[in-house]
Amino acid sequence: MYLHIGQNEIVPEKRVVGIFDLDKCSYEKRTREYLSKAETEGVVLDVSGDLPKSFVVCDHPYHPQIVYLSQLSSATLQKRMESLTLEL
Repeated sequence: MYLHIGQNEIVPEKRVVGIFDLDKCSYEKRTREYLSKAETEGVVLDVSGDLPKSFVVCDHPYHPQIVYLSQLSSATLQKRMESLTLEL
């Protein structure tokens, strides 16, 4: 199954490590450091097309992790993930 994370971007649900609210998490120093390091390494993809509301951390076959910035709220993405598990 796949998770639509915004714009025209989908990711395999088995690769999703976590879905995080950008506003709530960006206050934490470690989160800011993590996102800054990921951006420096070039593994942040902005698929929001607007002001991002959440970020999705995924496993990637060529990088340890990849971070997607999404315009969808973390609650919306979580509901989509839960509906995928209910369908199985």
